[in-house]
Amino acid sequence: MPDGTDKDWRAALRDRGYRLTPQRELILAAVDELGHATPDEVLARVQVTASAVNASTVYRTLEVLEEIGLVRHAHLSDRAPTYHSTRGHEHFHLVCRGCQAVTSIDTAEAAPFVDALAARGFTPDLGHLTVFGRCATCEGETR
Repeated sequence: MPDGTDKDWRAALRDRGYRLTPQRELILAAVDELGHATPDEVLARVQVTASAVNASTVYRTLEVLEEIGLVRHAHLSDRAPTYHSTRGHEHFHLVCRGCQAVTSIDTAEAAPFVDALAARGFTPDLGHLTVFGRCATCEGETR
């Protein structure tokens, strides 16, 4: 994790009354490394170096990290939510129903959509947005 953000996330934990624990550090690092990951995928990554960490620790820690704004979740399938770090670019997701590929799209690309919603007095939370459809490759296969 880059030095500048290390202090920020550690301060965010302390400012909210949470202790910095090795488990929290490992779980946040796993989310950063994996990009988009379910709690089970985070658990598997963490257990490579800390086999004593269990599923309930991962779930509770992901909740804490989301509460303080260090991770977000999105629903990229009908299974468990998928977590990703907020320290990268803000994005939403395209999920192909054919090959299950997930593409991260910068929120700036949704500007016309956001403007249309703003005209209705609504501010969307694009970080939770997932659009399901078919990618160009899969769409070409059906033609």
